[in-house]
Amino acid sequence: MQDNVNHPSHYNQNSGWEAIDVTEQFNFCLGNALKYIIRCDHKGKPIEDLRKAVWYIEREINRRSSANNYDKTCEIRSGAF
Repeated sequence: MQDNVNHPSHYNQNSGWEAIDVTEQFNFCLGNALKYIIRCDHKGKPIEDLRKAVWYIEREINRRSSANNYDKTCEIRSGAF
């Protein structure tokens, strides 16, 4: 039986690891970008997921490029809670 809450199939593609195992090693924006990249071919909307990844990457670039636009939400690590 598939567990869509704890272990959705689009997060684990028979690789032995899930996207969360990788993404929680990065800050919020980079982790989300990786999540969308990892699962882009498994949810039926690859272009949309890749655009979401680009959105998070651009947000991280902007955060790092401008002290005036510093956004703490992209700095929080998933494992910090």
